[in-house]
Amino acid sequence: QVHLVESGGGLVQAGGSLRLSCAASINIFRFDYMGWYRQAPGKEREFVARITTSGSTDYAGSVKGRFTISRDSAKNTVSLQMNSLRSEDTAAYYCNLHPYTGVDFWGQGTQVTVSS
Repeated sequence: QVHLVESGGGLVQAGGSLRLSCAASINIFRFDYMGWYRQAPGKEREFVARITTSGSTDYAGSVKGRFTISRDSAKNTVSLQMNSLRSEDTAAYYCNLHPYTGVDFWGQGTQVTVSS
């Protein structure tokens, strides 16, 4: 069983920064990629960023240039540095672990609230 534990959410003013972290209970190199999704109230869950086993990164257009995803392979963690936060970034953020085959794994979510 794979467990993902997120941390780092909270309340921040617009223009501020937060850093989210996700710790996996398994070697992340066994998976295709890890990433972050978010879901705002009344909206569908949406892709935010991901990093592949090879280190390639991909971002949603709305966060490109403001968010940076990174990983610590030794600790099996993935982090999301979020800068220049906006009120529209307010959402529950979920860590995602995507295997080469089979179903995805998800964390329990961490709330990010940006006040304007």
